Amino acid sequence: MEKIDLACIIDDDPIFVFGAKRIMEMAHFCEDFLVYSNGREALDKLKVMIEAGEKIPDIILLDINMPILDGWGFLDEFTQIPIEKKITIYIITSSIDPADTQKVKYYEDVSNYIIKPITAEKLKKILSENTKD
Repeated sequence: MEKIDLACIIDDDPIFVFGAKRIMEMAHFCEDFLVYSNGREALDKLKVMIEAGEKIPDIILLDINMPILDGWGFLDEFTQIPIEKKITIYIITSSIDPADTQKVKYYEDVSNYIIKPITAEKLKKILSENTKD
């Protein structure tokens, strides 16, 4: 199975980010990754990358409960940016709130809703959905 070229983690929990990066490395998930601690920071940096024609992520792992700009706010703004490349977005959250699982259905750019913790098995499933053997 191929690796993802560039993945992006948007999450304000440094423990989750540390663990996710380690699991990504162990699972040979991606060549490189970007990490942002909230939706505003991610949105601002990704917009600059897109406008500059730089390499952008293939996959975004997005938490929904964050300060400054939460995952929903990020999605509302990010999905309005014209991008030639398809970026696959996964909600990675600890929320088991039925309202969140229903709300995600309104975002066609979101591929799946995954409950934390992230595991090697969950990453392998994401990888298999997004790469060719």
